[in-house]
This record gives sequence, structure tokens and C-alpha cells, in this order.
Amino acid sequence: AQPLNNVELLSMTKDRGDVELLEEWSNHSLEYTPNGGSEDLRVEIAKLYGDAISAANVLVFPGAQVALQTAAFAFASNSHTIVFTPGYQSTVQAPLHAGGAVTNVPLSPSDSFTINLQTLQNAITPDTKYIVINQPYNPAGTLMTPSQYSSFLSLILSFNSGSITILSDEVYRLLEHSPARRLPSIADSYPNGISCVTMSKPWGACGVTIGWLVSPNLSAIEKLKDVQYFGTACPSRASEIQAIMVLKSSDKILERNLKIINENKVLLSRFMEKFKEYFTWNVPDAGATCFIDCLPLTSAILGAELAEVGIGVKPAYCFCEEVYEEIEGYFRVGYGERGFKERLEKLEEFVEG
Repeated sequence: AQPLNNVELLSMTKDRGDVELLEEWSNHSLEYTPNGGSEDLRVEIAKLYGDAISAANVLVFPGAQVALQTAAFAFASNSHTIVFTPGYQSTVQAPLHAGGAVTNVPLSPSDSFTINLQTLQNAITPDTKYIVINQPYNPAGTLMTPSQYSSFLSLILSFNSGSITILSDEVYRLLEHSPARRLPSIADSYPNGISCVTMSKPWGACGVTIGWLVSPNLSAIEKLKDVQYFGTACPSRASEIQAIMVLKSSDKILERNLKIINENKVLLSRFMEKFKEYFTWNVPDAGATCFIDCLPLTSAILGAELAEVGIGVKPAYCFCEEVYEEIEGYFRVGYGERGFKERLEKLEEFVEG
């Protein structure tokens, strides 16, 4: 999403009349923060979830990358994990890095990159302890329907006495293009669910470097804490204060970012219609990324040709180690920022040239 800057953030805080938070920003201590995040930040994060989630269910990290790695080492090592490809590299490969056995289940554009339950069922074994999903889905920006989501959770509950942990990478949640498409967080839907979120995507606050894991299962939180001690346990207090500022202005920031995203999506839809003989896609429902299929070329060849004229895209090989035939033409495009119109015009010039 469109990046925030600190002047904007302080201005929004001042406009709210939050004098205490502004005072703390100017005068905060540089001592260690508590492992797993200060309570005031965890309280604000808990407000994003249902009534069953409190500050005790929240664990704060210096970004989502560390959170994903921590969860993988807590739940994926010495067990069997299922991940879905194509997918964001850290989400897909963290369990492998943790030393576990990993099954990659391919997603298909013919299913709008949603999970095929029969394929998933075939992949589950008695040793499966951890499943990693991504909703809204990066790179395509698609979402399960509520009925698909419910069926998915029911299936997982039916295996291994309901003991499988599900981590849901929800970094694009709250950026549904229509609020009616928003799914409940995994932390509000599944007893062994873990929600992973970062400040960077919905709020454009990547420089704040704050992410978190949330689970209704306090035993899971304690297990995550035990692993977190071996990584980066303490976020900076400056980052925590900025994160609180962002969350207290969340509605205003999300409204702005969704306006930019939806306006850019209109431009992108026009591009797709104009060049439909060359490109196709699953129309995104959420987030600020889409996965476009280049019909004449593989995305690797297209990406190299675009790079020569100064246009950057993410080819399919960025999202899976082995690019299977069904997705070899796909490349990811981000459309969440101001300035997208000019970048899209450059792509249009390339296609017409």
C-alpha cells in the first residue's frame, strides 16, 4: 500500500488530540521493551480481532519475516508441514528452513488460486502438524469464499484429533476491495490458528518494522515465546509507539489506501481488457497485488525483456522453486501506490511497441 511518512503520522495523532502519545514519542526511554512487545501495543493489536482475543494472545516481532520464521521453528521442525505454491517465499519456505518435511500443494488459476480440498486431503498424513495458508492470497489477490473457508477449517479439524496448527499469512487482510468479502481471521475461526500480520501492507507503515502473531491458544503463544528468545525478542520502543499511532488512525489510513487501490484497479482492468489477446488474470478481490498470465511468453522471458526497459515485475519463479506449466506465464504486479498510472503507461508502451 501507499507508504506513510512520519510527518503524516504525527499530524494524524495531533489531530486526534492524543497528547500523551505525542509526549511519549518525544520522551520515550531507550531501555529494552518486554519480550514479545509492550502491553499498550498488544492491546491495540487485539482490537483488530474478536472478543476472545486479548493482549495475552498477541506476540509482537520486528516485522513479519521474523514472525514467520519463529512460527516455523516452533511448529514445523521434526514434523510434516503443508504449504501452497505459488506463494510468498518466506511463507512457503520458512518450514523448510526450520528442518521439517514439507509438501508443496500447487494452486491452480482454474480454481482462482484457492485450495482444492481433495488435493489437500490427499496431502495430509498422520505426521502433519502444521499447515500454512495465505488469505488474502499473495500474489493473485484472490480470496476463498466463506463456504470454502468453512469447509477448509472443517476438513482440518477432522484430521489428527484437531491438533493441526494453521498459520494464516493475513498481511493483506483489511484491504478487501469490498468489505463484504472479508473473511474472519484464523485467530477468530480455529482453536489452533495463528494469524500473521505486519504494519507494512494494510497501513503502508513498512518502516515501522512491526509485525505480530495472534492465537486464541495460549499454549501456542508460550511455545512461540520460547522460540522467540533465540531470535529478536524485543522490538524498539520507537517502533512500538509509531505502530500504536498507526493503529489509532487505522480507519483513516485504510480508507485512503483502499481508495488508491480501487482507483488503480480500474486502470489495470482497462489495460487487461485492451490487451486481452496477450494477458489474462483472476480478477483480485483484496490486497494490492495481482497475478497476470502473459499468453505469448513465459514470465521469465517477459521479466527479462521488461527489465531492459526499466520495468520491474515478479515472474512466477519468485513464488515457487519449480515453475509448473500452468503458471509459467504468470507475473505479479503491485498496484497499491500513487504513481501506478505512470508505471502502467510504460507497460502499455512496451506492449504496443
